[in-house]
Amino acid sequence: MKRTKIIVLAAALAFGAAVLSGCGGKKDAGAIRVVLDWTPNTNHTGLYAALEKGYFAEEGIGRVEIMQPPEDGALLLLAAGNAEFGVEFQESMAPALAREDPLPVIAVAAIVSHNTSGIMSLARAGITRPRDLENKRYASWETPLVTAVIRNIVENDGGDFSKVTMIPSFATDAFSALETDVDAIWIYYGWDGVAAELRGKAVNYLDLGRVNPRFDFYTPVLAANSNYAEKNPQTVKQFLRAVSRGYEFAAGNPREAAEILLKHAPELDRGLVTASQQYLSGRYRDGELPWGRFDGDRWDAFYGWMFEEGLLERDIRGKGFTNDYLPRE
Repeated sequence: MKRTKIIVLAAALAFGAAVLSGCGGKKDAGAIRVVLDWTPNTNHTGLYAALEKGYFAEEGIGRVEIMQPPEDGALLLLAAGNAEFGVEFQESMAPALAREDPLPVIAVAAIVSHNTSGIMSLARAGITRPRDLENKRYASWETPLVTAVIRNIVENDGGDFSKVTMIPSFATDAFSALETDVDAIWIYYGWDGVAAELRGKAVNYLDLGRVNPRFDFYTPVLAANSNYAEKNPQTVKQFLRAVSRGYEFAAGNPREAAEILLKHAPELDRGLVTASQQYLSGRYRDGELPWGRFDGDRWDAFYGWMFEEGLLERDIRGKGFTNDYLPRE
């Protein structure tokens, strides 16, 4: 899973209409296109399950094309109308929604019910609470959001943020970074945390959503081009019924779901996929609630914090998500 996805925040602030108009690509009229956020992983299993189990066909959707993202991520492609749906993140959507001319994107389903990302360190570094980041090297993506989050958790724990060394790092291998350049790094536990368990690594982990409930944001989400959704509400509902069935299947059948993902992405490590799927299958849904539902208060709590911190041009609480297209149980 791509930890550096949050760098899209910086790029999104510079998005322009000229860029959008230049994103070409001819649409296959018979296909619904879904652009991923990164290479296939267990965040995406429900999409592949819906494809493999024939749920899309049962909903009357002839063909679904699951696409790899361009270098700058899914958001631009989605906003330009060169994909109908995309895997995105609440945090990276924020600048695009807070612009004077907001990009036409909207989150239509929560892929994972709670934030499963946080700060991982090797146990020998002794980072058992946020203030322990003092006098340590943190792998920073050099974005205002990352800096503000780390400052918040350190200072709220009585620490001195000025004593945290922010090391510019875009490492894709968390373990190599921790063994050489840094003491702590932001990860998604469902991938790198599970990998640490499989490798028998002694690590400490600070769960961001538990450290500060306002950081229990939605990451990742399934987003849609809002213009497309408004013009094709029934198709969006059909698509989400199929995807919902895919994720509900993955939630209840982690081993078979892992095999489906491996069939579509055989290059992945079988042991990691199997263990990661076991972890995430229990986290797609929030308790007994059906898959995909957003809690508006939780969504707004994070965007409210971003606005208060000066990370957004406008207050966008109440914007950027909807439950209206999801199946009604």
